Order: sequence, then structure tokens, then C-alpha cells
Amino acid sequence: MERTAKAQWKGTIKEGKGNINAPSGVLSNSPYSYLTRFENTPGTNPEELIGAAHAGCFAMMTSLLLTQAGHKPEQLDTEAKVVLGEVNGLPTITDIHLKINGKVPGINAATFRKIATEAKEKCPVSRLVTGAKTSLEVSFAEERVTA
Repeated sequence: MERTAKAQWKGTIKEGKGNINAPSGVLSNSPYSYLTRFENTPGTNPEELIGAAHAGCFAMMTSLLLTQAGHKPEQLDTEAKVVLGEVNGLPTITDIHLKINGKVPGINAATFRKIATEAKEKCPVSRLVTGAKTSLEVSFAEERVTA
């Protein structure tokens, strides 16, 4: 399987701007610039896209591993916070903090934590970003039964 995305950039790093496209149409002339990357101006940036890819991939791997273990997840809410820092004078993605909150009937929080930790290690995007320190925060929505 292969997927493609394209980016076009015009101008200098600070005054220039570009757009990102993907054949699926999800990204269609999505604007990005120095301001959207470093100064929180509306538009996207590479770190946001990496975070979205990581959160989505991690959720799918967690779902796969839960299903393989005989548990059917009702809902998995994931977040990936990507940190752009500096290493040896170069901009570098230094950290990615994953968070997951799951609602999975029939398992306990310890089992969910174990499966989520395994998913972090097996997720294709996690394996891609091995140079970044990737941490994981797990919370679990246990079903409460009242009599």
C-alpha cells in the first residue's frame, strides 16, 4: 500500500506560504506558512499533521489489539501532542505525548493500560518517529453498575 500527499511552497521561509494536498480530498489546498507553524495563525503545519496521523494510527492499533484479545472497544479518544524543539541547532521533533481514554466493556484499567502500551510500541507511526521521545498517558472509562 502507498499513499501520497503533495506540498507546494512559494517564497521565503518567513514571508512565503504553501498548501498541502492529498488525493483523498481531505487535504485540499490546506494552507500552511511560517505563521501557522510557529505563531498559531489559522492553517495547518507539519507537526499538526504528524500528530493527527499518530493519534489516528495509535487508536486503530489499540482497537486491533483489543479486538484480538477478545474485547470490543466502544470508544477510544486519542490525542498526540507533538513538540518541535531544537537539537544541534536544527528544528527537531523531540517529543510526542500520546493520550488515550478508552471505554471498553468487560476489561479493567490494568488490562487496557497493558494493551495501550503495546499499541504504542506496534503502531506504524510510533515506529516511524523513533527519534522522538514518545510518552503515553492512559485513562479508562470503567462501566459503573448501580443497584
